[in-house]
Amino acid sequence: QVRLVESGGGLVQAGGSLTLSCVASGGTFRTYAMGWFRQAPGNEREFVASISRNGGLTYYADSVKGRFTISRENAKNTVYLQMNSLKPEDTAVYYCTPVKGDTPLLPDYWGQGTQVTVSS
Repeated sequence: QVRLVESGGGLVQAGGSLTLSCVASGGTFRTYAMGWFRQAPGNEREFVASISRNGGLTYYADSVKGRFTISRENAKNTVYLQMNSLKPEDTAVYYCTPVKGDTPLLPDYWGQGTQVTVSS
């Protein structure tokens, strides 16, 4: 089955940048659209961004549009999330997963996630 390992989170000041990575194994990575989601304490998990199987199409939540960029390297089974102009409200645990549109294909499986904390 698919295994997802996220990394790259950390503590950053508002206005700063981070790049998250997610490595997938156990499946045929290039056959899945991939997405990033995040969950802040006390909140439900929410969609952040998605990218098509060949990387030609991307889609973003309004809250991150213009600040975040999703990309992928199929040869490395890796999807990235470049986050710029970070805001305290971006603080959350970030997860990647295969998606259809903005819906997780594996709603009962999530990796360990990576914590992003943005200080004001």
